Amino acid sequence: MRCSRFPVVISAIGSGREKILLRIVVWWSFFTAATGWAWSWGSMVVTRFLFGAGEAGCFPNLTKAFGRWLPKDERARVQGILWMSARWGGAATPMLVFACLQFVTWRTAFMIFGGVGIVWAVIFYRWYRDNPREHPSVNAAEAALLPTEEEAAHTTGHGPVPWRKLFRSRTVWCLCGQYAALSYAWYFFVTWFPTYLLKERGLDIKQSALLAGTPLLLGGFGALVAGWVSPRLVRMFGARWARSGFSAAALLAAGVLLIVSTNLSNPYLAVAAIALVSFCNDLTVPGAWTTCMDTGGRFVGTLGGAMNMMGNFGGFISPIVIGYIVQATNNWTLVFYVTAAVYALGAVFWLLIDPVTPIEEQVKD
Repeated sequence: MRCSRFPVVISAIGSGREKILLRIVVWWSFFTAATGWAWSWGSMVVTRFLFGAGEAGCFPNLTKAFGRWLPKDERARVQGILWMSARWGGAATPMLVFACLQFVTWRTAFMIFGGVGIVWAVIFYRWYRDNPREHPSVNAAEAALLPTEEEAAHTTGHGPVPWRKLFRSRTVWCLCGQYAALSYAWYFFVTWFPTYLLKERGLDIKQSALLAGTPLLLGGFGALVAGWVSPRLVRMFGARWARSGFSAAALLAAGVLLIVSTNLSNPYLAVAAIALVSFCNDLTVPGAWTTCMDTGGRFVGTLGGAMNMMGNFGGFISPIVIGYIVQATNNWTLVFYVTAAVYALGAVFWLLIDPVTPIEEQVKD
């Protein structure tokens, strides 16, 4: 009965950017709660798959909404804040789950987290406006700083997607490639990192639980720093090299730190080095999404969705490849060297990206 009623709730929310984001959050909140109703391995897989399918549109649609709400020189900064929040939310989750499990079952914990999402959706529905000039809290001085309707239409308008140009664009392919590379590396932190701490570094479960969130914590700082320094680097070096060069250097630094961590015998120093890997990893994320905004134009949602899809693909194969290497060789050093090579490939992709010129201008018919 619950499942049959849910699509009715979703369809009643409506359409528009505000409504799309609401649908996404209500969808993933429902399937978060539904995780606690799973009765078998198969039902768990289906539920988590549907959760991911609904959640996938979040960041592309947020990025498109930023095009209407923010001046161009503020986009990198707000992307930094967005990704800092995402990483810190992930870092806090294990501790929140642990606290919940002191009082309720794991099934109830999932239902509580799903309820939090519904509360957020209600608040967002009451506060947000697709057009910021219609918001009662936006005064005339603030409205003057917002993108004009013509500028907003450049990133929020609609029209037939120029698939041919997208497929022929080197920037599109390289944006997708670098995001797959950094996601491949990042998924180690949320899948195998606790196992690494237990098996390779000899920490106990309590120590592993306390340290498992450090990469996400440092990653949040990385995203925030990137959003803060990006406008300054653009003024100093120009948008193209400030974004592409900075991101390539960050991924190379992440790979070097990953290799350094393999040579540290002290487990806490190794964890610190790996946390800095996450910091450098997330220095690139705001720039990737800002590049989608600047080059995607009206099709920023499509470009962001394609990039996010390839990132999820990289994240999908990462734990499989890592698990295979560990099972076949029992060699975590090899895992880290392979991941460092993936980071280097991501850096090459960044150097081939034109992060400024709109895709429709980069590729001529």
